Amino acid sequence: MNVVVTGSIAYDYLMTFPGYFKEHILPEQIAKLSVSFLVDSMRKQRGGCAPNIAYNLALLGVRPLVMGTAGQDFADYGAWLNEHGVDTSAVVVVPDEFTSSFFVSTDCENNQIASFYIGAMAHARDLSFANLKARVDLAIISPNDPEAMCKYPRECKALGIPYIYDPSQQIIRLSGDDLREGIDGSKMLIVNDYEFEMIRNKTGLSEEQVLCCTATLIVTRGGQGSTIWTDGKRIDIPTVKPLREADPTGVGDAYRAGIIKGMSLGLPWDVIGRMGSLAATYVLEQPGTQNHSYTWEEFLARYRENFGLLVE
Repeated sequence: MNVVVTGSIAYDYLMTFPGYFKEHILPEQIAKLSVSFLVDSMRKQRGGCAPNIAYNLALLGVRPLVMGTAGQDFADYGAWLNEHGVDTSAVVVVPDEFTSSFFVSTDCENNQIASFYIGAMAHARDLSFANLKARVDLAIISPNDPEAMCKYPRECKALGIPYIYDPSQQIIRLSGDDLREGIDGSKMLIVNDYEFEMIRNKTGLSEEQVLCCTATLIVTRGGQGSTIWTDGKRIDIPTVKPLREADPTGVGDAYRAGIIKGMSLGLPWDVIGRMGSLAATYVLEQPGTQNHSYTWEEFLARYRENFGLLVE
């Protein structure tokens, strides 16, 4: 399967707050929120939704093509991705911009507060699926420049490219009409439970109406697992117990990679979901979004330990 991954390309600045955000946010004062959190650690890591998804796909034996925009500081990052099985030939470097930056603080309950500097990502709207030379069997439209996220679903539908719609962090920046257009005709909509409620609030769509617009709906719930709705069925997917919990950043991107790998193998949906859960767990166990590694054989062995054989 030839997979094209679109989305942000960024450097992550991961910070740890040794407390609980909820203890310092006063609900009755939320209209004039002003709060500062003193963090006790910070790490700069390779990140961005598109490379995160692509890196995990490469670990699973898929060589994805990343279509996105990066800045003048991308050379080392790009070389590293290519060395690890990711095709970056469709990444356009914008010489007068810096690569986007993601700043996130995580508390003791793995709650996160984040900000994102757009940088070179603002130019993603200038890219087009029509200019890709390779055949595209599946695309994923993950958080990116908002105009690009409006453009890409239209292009995929016009070109007959099946696509996964993953608006997640950019739901805030997209209108209800934008979201409805992205969902309608998609092969899959994948978001977490909070994001799904945001979509329903902005679009006015019920759960049933969303299911009429997309072939498959996946809603993730962190430590409570995930749920897949497809072909009129609801399938609840458990989590995989991590060896340790280091940092949740990038867990959702790895989950998406596991889902895509399972789809490429034509596996049943319960197996596909479990592959997503396992792929996500590897990220949770390491700080940073691309510091874990495993072979396909190791992945299969750990899947068997948790769920039995991949296929009977």
